[in-house]
Amino acid sequence: MKSFFAAIVGFVGAVGAWSAWPVGAQAPPAFEVASIKPNKSGPGPQRIGFAPGGRFVATNIPVMDLIAAAYGTPQPLPNFRITGGPSWTTSDRFDVAAKAEGDPQPGPNGPPTEMFLMLRTMLADRFKLAVHNETREMPIYALVMDRSDGRMGPQLRPAAVDCAALRRGGPRGGAPPAPPPPGQPPPCGMMMAPGRLNGGGATMVMLSTVLSRLVSRVVVDRTGLTGNYDVALEFTPDQSMPLPPGGLPPGVPAAPVDGPSVFTALREQLGLKLDAERGPVEIVVIDHIEPPTPD
Repeated sequence: MKSFFAAIVGFVGAVGAWSAWPVGAQAPPAFEVASIKPNKSGPGPQRIGFAPGGRFVATNIPVMDLIAAAYGTPQPLPNFRITGGPSWTTSDRFDVAAKAEGDPQPGPNGPPTEMFLMLRTMLADRFKLAVHNETREMPIYALVMDRSDGRMGPQLRPAAVDCAALRRGGPRGGAPPAPPPPGQPPPCGMMMAPGRLNGGGATMVMLSTVLSRLVSRVVVDRTGLTGNYDVALEFTPDQSMPLPPGGLPPGVPAAPVDGPSVFTALREQLGLKLDAERGPVEIVVIDHIEPPTPD
């Protein structure tokens, strides 16, 4: 199970480079310090996320997940939107600890935009990552209200916590919030486990991006809902949603075995539904990557 930042947290065309930086342009944002170390512990708990104070932390994470985080603002890209790269990008795991200068402030949908750019710079510097993007016409889903009167479901409610203040360490500053215990939803962010999706202070953009991992299609928010919401979704996962390597961590409940599908759960529990469409989807193509340079 991953926290997904919950610790705070038709045609091919329009090909554009993401890795090259124009000659003479201002240098891209970069972390002040960054440490990358191999993790040989094997399958087990994983953590990845941005934290207050300009920090980024990843524990026991494949580089493919780092790429997903860097290019998937505000939530990591699902696997089907990244292609290319050698096999070690999904098998080898790393611990990353990075710190930006100062204390960049979060945006409306999550971590500060410049932090994602810093992560891209780190990947280019340390892993020699070069990518480009392609826009392809593909099947997608539109996330819309299910009820004609626009009422939300019982497990979708306005957020109970001021997440902007919490990410700053509270209204008067102070220490950043500690990660929630295993299996407990974060007060601000999204957490996904087999058969469960929980969010605190989440926007519909964040929810749409996480849902795309469950349904293996891009999900576009067309709910018309603004602001931040607390979300609790329970469903029976299908065979495309296997248990994490090593099984569920302690404290994480097993997935429901006789519950609704994710599509039915969305309608009954959140008052939302997914309408099938076709639309443009941006794909990240890995052109080059190398094992990281040592610290």
